[in-house]
Amino acid sequence: MSQDKKKLLVVEDDIGLQKQLKWSLDAYDVLLAADAESAIALLRRHEPAVVTMDLGLPPDPDGASEGLALLKQILSFLPDTKVIVISGNQDRKNAVQAIAMGAYDFHQKPCEPEVLDLVIQRAFYLHELQTENRRMMQERSATPLAGVITRDPAMLKVCRSIEKVGPSSASVMLLGGSGTGKEVLARALHQLSPRKDKRFTAINCAAIPENLLESELFGYEKGAFTGAIKQNIGKIELSHEGSFFLDEIGDLPMALQAKLLRFLQERVIERIGGHKLIPVDVRIICATHQNLKALAESGRFREDLYYRLSEIVITIPPLAERVGDPALLAHHFKNKFNELEGRPGLKFSPEALILIENHSWLGNVREMENCIKRAVIMSEGPQILPEDLGLLQVDPIEEKMNLRQVREEAEYKAVLKALSFVDGNIAKAAELLGVSRPTMYDVMNRHSIK
Repeated sequence: MSQDKKKLLVVEDDIGLQKQLKWSLDAYDVLLAADAESAIALLRRHEPAVVTMDLGLPPDPDGASEGLALLKQILSFLPDTKVIVISGNQDRKNAVQAIAMGAYDFHQKPCEPEVLDLVIQRAFYLHELQTENRRMMQERSATPLAGVITRDPAMLKVCRSIEKVGPSSASVMLLGGSGTGKEVLARALHQLSPRKDKRFTAINCAAIPENLLESELFGYEKGAFTGAIKQNIGKIELSHEGSFFLDEIGDLPMALQAKLLRFLQERVIERIGGHKLIPVDVRIICATHQNLKALAESGRFREDLYYRLSEIVITIPPLAERVGDPALLAHHFKNKFNELEGRPGLKFSPEALILIENHSWLGNVREMENCIKRAVIMSEGPQILPEDLGLLQVDPIEEKMNLRQVREEAEYKAVLKALSFVDGNIAKAAELLGVSRPTMYDVMNRHSIK
């Protein structure tokens, strides 16, 4: 019967009070611990949602040092656990400290059973709400932004951030390696904003020579310099009421950094050779693969410009760190190029998929796209083989301490990878994992995998 009850950990060194609490709280599966060591052991094994604990624990039963140290351990191991401190310690300072550290509630001994039971019920209810909210957020994120193909939790979190920030007017800085999809996300920000019906302009600061970049950004008047035979409107001005995307902002020359900063502060531009201040309403989105903060500290990027541009900073994880995404994207690009190149029915060999999943992908999604396109063109048989990919193997390593977390994370990753390998076919994924289809559905439901 106890396995149908909610688990409640009671940490109390008084044996008589232990029995009294266990009797009065018989609606729960009460786990008893008399000291910090046994409490941590039970916590790791059962992961209870709610804990009641005394601050005065051995070897300091008259103080609060041991109880506060245990509270810190509990919340570092299971941050969502609701800890209710029940103590005879009269020092109000310890109660305040326990709440400041993250305890859910505090009660003096003796505590009335009905009051304590009500507090415990509310603690369980709050924990359930928070767990359900996380599950709903994960389910909602199963449909990321248009154009973004992913099942990886970190990348789905990026998509949710883009959805939150998109409707705002904040300047956004996208940080990520080459080929991670910074421009795709910049366009998503534009499409989610009230400016979506206006112009989206993108410019790569590293691709344009320094002597031409200023005129590209700000434009020039007729006769401003030799060869300026007519007026030219700059990209920023052309983006009025729309969005302007500055890719590789870290390569922007210092002189232009000052001019861009003035525009961000005053929202007016001045064409080269002109004397008229032109107001421009545009949302700035920038991206870089460089560490702008380090560049600012070394004097190679203006610190004041950095803070102007980084109202919202979103970091895009590299492809090699996205769980299940390499195989998922490989199938997507294979299907795309099968159609473009007239190769219907072409599939990956299992060895090719393993190689794709283990490759470091330093060029990220762009490297993946080029690799699969080449493989579709070069493969001779009905399957894409490892030699068609032209990749070298790399060995990813990961580590965890808690056994339950390791099992759950490994199960989650295995299901994602299996689904990616078989292009979303649940029956084939179950066969690949060696489980029945009902078991596969149970596992997917438990991890909120759609």
